[in-house]
Amino acid sequence: MKIKTISMAVVLAAGLSVDAMAKEGVDGYPNGAESWMAGAVPPPGSYFLNYFGHYEGKLRDGDGDKVPGTSVYAWFDALRFIKMTDTKILGGDWGMHLIVPVVHQEVKLGGDSKSTTGLGDITFNPIIIAWHTKNLHWTVALDLNMPTGKYKSGDPRESIGTNYWSLEPIFAATWLSDDGWELSGKFMYNIKRKNKDFRPAPGAPKMDYESGDDFHMDYVVGKHFGPWAVGLSGYYLTQTTNDKLNGDALSSALGPWSNGRKGEVFAIGPSVSYTNKSGMMFIGQWHHETEAENRFRGDKAWFKLVMPF
Repeated sequence: MKIKTISMAVVLAAGLSVDAMAKEGVDGYPNGAESWMAGAVPPPGSYFLNYFGHYEGKLRDGDGDKVPGTSVYAWFDALRFIKMTDTKILGGDWGMHLIVPVVHQEVKLGGDSKSTTGLGDITFNPIIIAWHTKNLHWTVALDLNMPTGKYKSGDPRESIGTNYWSLEPIFAATWLSDDGWELSGKFMYNIKRKNKDFRPAPGAPKMDYESGDDFHMDYVVGKHFGPWAVGLSGYYLTQTTNDKLNGDALSSALGPWSNGRKGEVFAIGPSVSYTNKSGMMFIGQWHHETEAENRFRGDKAWFKLVMPF
């Protein structure tokens, strides 16, 4: 590591677990958001989706062990607006969407907690292309995640947004058998820019922090019974590149973190959906994170509404 980075090691050894909350705990994308019919984008028209949920967890280090005195307790509500058009691109339906999240969180670090409420990072996607066959549906898309969320440099307890731009290519697919079995997955790769306002602690000088890119996916496997469906859903995330501070990969010498501070988590839980005669879909699910490293591990409860205009 460079001399300038080494000179911050003592400060970071105390403060890096704090940054882990903002960087590895509160994700820009609410993992597990898409389950039933994830690859089956609806036909041309306008749609409103609402994702309401609760998350509670404790921070884990690079060995998966609890970091004492750290926890997060959060409520979130994401409003998503989809417009699918009659325009065809490569034979698929073209559309776009906008996602606006609002978050309330209480974060404890070293036994001291603070709560905050505010706007999260807004996502805009101008490219959704969807194809359909009798049993198979698939979609490609490109999300742009914008740093609109509330952010306080040096104190992640008061930060909701990531404070960096990111670009996210997406592929989603749904297989639905003639007798009602469904297998759906949404696969994403998050390419992140630098956070140039990072402070390891309040009052410390600003530094460039670059969170590592990650691959993550949502999934569901289950069975439809008329308007109802029941199954198992969840998510998996693994960080593919190192976190960097002023251009250098973070070292395990800075604390109980694996080299590069690469995060990983897996979650699974029950999911149920109901679709009424007007086409509105209601989804309820609970996700338990069974394994996690360099990020929070906990439980997430969801209620999702899909409503055509």
